[in-house]
Amino acid sequence: MTDQIADPEAGDVVVAEAEEMVAAAAEESAAEESGTEESTAEESGADEVDAEDQLVEEGEIAGDYLEQLLDVLDFDGDIDLDVDGDRAIVSIDGGDDLDQLVGRKGEVLDALQELTRLAVQQATGERSRLMLDIARWRAGRRERLAALGTEVAERVRETGERESLDPMTPFERKIVHDAVAAVDGVYSESEGAEPKRRVVVLKG
Repeated sequence: MTDQIADPEAGDVVVAEAEEMVAAAAEESAAEESGTEESTAEESGADEVDAEDQLVEEGEIAGDYLEQLLDVLDFDGDIDLDVDGDRAIVSIDGGDDLDQLVGRKGEVLDALQELTRLAVQQATGERSRLMLDIARWRAGRRERLAALGTEVAERVRETGERESLDPMTPFERKIVHDAVAAVDGVYSESEGAEPKRRVVVLKG
């Protein structure tokens, strides 16, 4: 995987413009680690429909924005829109050069996601939790992190010794927490401050 995109200056601009937004959103994003807020028993079906319509609208706005971006960068890619729980999911796949929009450890992808969220927020007036994936990088990352969480949990259950993982984003930590929670006899916590906050797995 290369760290550069077809137009290096364009990649630098993407990362630079999103850098401040990534930092500003870090504290708010940390709340995602514990999952989404529970719906109240009184929530009506109409409210649920309205919420889903809003997420569909977010996806459409994001899709238009990303389509224009791909045109500017002269990249090919198919844009797929979906809704998963309480967030819109936008995926770009099918292009030969899309790995170049992921960058080292997903850095360019994270920057593009923040820019896309900002575009949605400017259009709707509401902060977006939209998730962007390119060339299945996040999907693959999710699978690897889930496997890691299960592996570490089983090892801790066997040895009784706590283990600390490498620093991760809130999105990544939640995947590991969920995997650990599925293994009996162990539990996980997060410790440290962003951006070096990490998952610790302990015997229950």
